[in-house]
Amino acid sequence: MKNKVRELRIACGMAQGKLAEAMGVSRQTINSIENDRYTPSLPLAIALARYFGVTVEEVFDDEGRSPGGCSL
Repeated sequence: MKNKVRELRIACGMAQGKLAEAMGVSRQTINSIENDRYTPSLPLAIALARYFGVTVEEVFDDEGRSPGGCSL
């Protein structure tokens, strides 16, 4: 899953360690998310989006996969 965490963090002039501290995770976790090696839990994804003042969809992209399922 692609994401814009690095771009948002850099736009705020923030180091990985500071973002990690704000999120209550390790710097390595932020690094892994930024490098698409780790998909964060839903609570962490929501916390990141809220921190940057954007929607979860603006931070994380499922690379155009169709949601499928019910189409109400």
